[in-house]
Amino acid sequence: MQIKLSNKDQGIFVFQLDQNNYIKFCPERGGVVTNWVSDGKEILYFDEKRFIEKTKSIRGGIPILYPICGNLNASSSVFGRDYLQLSQHGFARDLQWQYTLNENEKTLCLFLNESKKTKKYYPFDFELRIEITLKINCLAFEITIFNKTDIAMPINFGLHPYFNVSDLKNIEFVDYPLNCQNQEKNIISNTLDELKNINLGVDLLMYTSGRSAFRDKIFKRQVTLNHPYPLDLGVIWSDPPRRMICLEPWTSPRNSFIDGLRNIMIPSNDNQRFEASIQIESLK
Repeated sequence: MQIKLSNKDQGIFVFQLDQNNYIKFCPERGGVVTNWVSDGKEILYFDEKRFIEKTKSIRGGIPILYPICGNLNASSSVFGRDYLQLSQHGFARDLQWQYTLNENEKTLCLFLNESKKTKKYYPFDFELRIEITLKINCLAFEITIFNKTDIAMPINFGLHPYFNVSDLKNIEFVDYPLNCQNQEKNIISNTLDELKNINLGVDLLMYTSGRSAFRDKIFKRQVTLNHPYPLDLGVIWSDPPRRMICLEPWTSPRNSFIDGLRNIMIPSNDNQRFEASIQIESLK
């Protein structure tokens, strides 16, 4: 396993198992995994033209959501007047990350620490560490968040993977709960009824079993997201006409820092761990 610079202009590196199995990532743009090639196939959707325009948010890859998922329904910071309001999905996806390669474990380690920038929004000392293991047809994540502050630290965490699809009409979802929350209308609705609108654009939050999956009839593959508690909330988001679907593991819903729903508090000088993996299965 090795890391090489893939695109100097955009700061993209490649972490390669072999020529048919590798990921690309960009430390300076939120540590985002931009591409994942599994058995020679592009698994992730990635809008490269938008990525080059650095004033715009990234559409594609696997952005990292921290310290909140979604947005906060507040006009000012929950931490007081001395702090700026956290923007949608937090600051982690907008900052420069560091990385190392663990040769023994054959893992890529991405990490982010508090800085002057984070202290404008979030009054805590922390380290967010993500170990990524690349295998044939599998990408695994081990996430550890350290609270280096003398008081308890509130956190939410999520991943925002964008998956390539042949067409939204060719998608079949597997292992979804009966009901979900339509996040645009803020109502509880039948999941199957909502998924019928996938080609019109959906934004659905659901309490899953810790496993979410979809099948693409044309690409002949199943993508399975394993995301056990407390990373077991699932978000399905589509953005037509883009040929992509987001299947996202979250710990907490929108507004968690305000209403306390599934908000996670890490005690002083302690840590919280999560895990998730994405598996690719060929269908006959």
